Amino acid sequence: MITVTSVEAQNRFGQLLDTVQREPVVITRHGRTVALMMRPEDFQAQQLGLDAAQDAAKQAGLNAIAAFRGAGRGGSVAQLLQDRQADREAEARKEHVAQARNNPA
Repeated sequence: MITVTSVEAQNRFGQLLDTVQREPVVITRHGRTVALMMRPEDFQAQQLGLDAAQDAAKQAGLNAIAAFRGAGRGGSVAQLLQDRQADREAEARKEHVAQARNNPA
């Protein structure tokens, strides 16, 4: 990946279009990155990778809901969230009791 200033990019735009076919080009202004030139195919591949990660996170959430319902507890997403909150509160109470036993006043 090469880096050029915005002035260089303006003066050598045609040449940079050729360069982008081989590698991405970073354009800076006052020392800060302001743009990135890349082939459309590379951009689409990157977008698909992001979409895949988002889809995986969404699927994990759906799997958690399915497991919740499949455990015979039934109910809505709101019920799942309430139950998870109750589980967290129960764990916090257990920790508090354990700390009280280990550190008597």
